Amino acid sequence: MTASGLSAQALAEACAKSMWDDDLATRHLGMELVSVAPGQAVIVMTVAETMANGHGTCHGGYMFTLADSAFAFACNTYNARAVAQHCSITYIAPALVGDRLTATATEVSRKGRSGIYDIRITNQAGEPIAEFRGHSRTIKGTHLPE
Repeated sequence: MTASGLSAQALAEACAKSMWDDDLATRHLGMELVSVAPGQAVIVMTVAETMANGHGTCHGGYMFTLADSAFAFACNTYNARAVAQHCSITYIAPALVGDRLTATATEVSRKGRSGIYDIRITNQAGEPIAEFRGHSRTIKGTHLPE
């Protein structure tokens, strides 16, 4: 498959498939890619017992990884390889074992080689759990042949 001639949505989906096939970390944690569109992605994950910290809540690193994965899929929807340049997360509420977390990534800005993306993590009740902001930078290469 080549990138030329694809609609923006088809390109986003093809790039996501290319990435998903090689993303062992995201798949290993049981994450599911629910949807992808240009500059957007939604990924879900159920908090397993092995993800609990000493307080009995979801370890923040797992929530960061969930948000980072949604960020990665959102900023790689244009057939330009993009990586994280800077990320930050604010934890709002704890997530518990068994919670189904949804990370929704939305593009805020994309200029030149840089992008900014906001990722909101919510639980199964739609309650906010964390807010993540990622800054991306494109590097050499594409997901699909031109």
